[in-house]
Amino acid sequence: MNRHIARETALKMLFQMDVGQNSMETALATLEEANLTGSFKEFALQLAEGAFSRIPELDGQLACFLSAWGIDRLANVDKNILRMAVFELLHLSGIPATVTIDEAIELAKTFGGEESGAFVNGVLDSFRKDKGLE
Repeated sequence: MNRHIARETALKMLFQMDVGQNSMETALATLEEANLTGSFKEFALQLAEGAFSRIPELDGQLACFLSAWGIDRLANVDKNILRMAVFELLHLSGIPATVTIDEAIELAKTFGGEESGAFVNGVLDSFRKDKGLE
């Protein structure tokens, strides 16, 4: 087990709750199916719950880094990867920003479209620089 699998699971949960409008209870089935244990399970849950509960705040944080694009015009996968990464950058300590961004890029390459990795990288790198995150 590792944090990459925890992030992947959290993304699936967040996507279910945001796009599928499923309840947290329904999304928890995804967490159980992932067979995460201990701190990895807690990390996945913290990411999914934290990002979902702060969607308006996270969307507001992202808005000025999306150029002419509005948050509603983004692909659902990309939007939720960005939300989860910004939540992690702003609200979870002890994780280097470069690790969070690299993980978000990998998720975008796996679950997003052809240009998703580059797009997520550009948005999050601009966000990191603007916020002075290391």
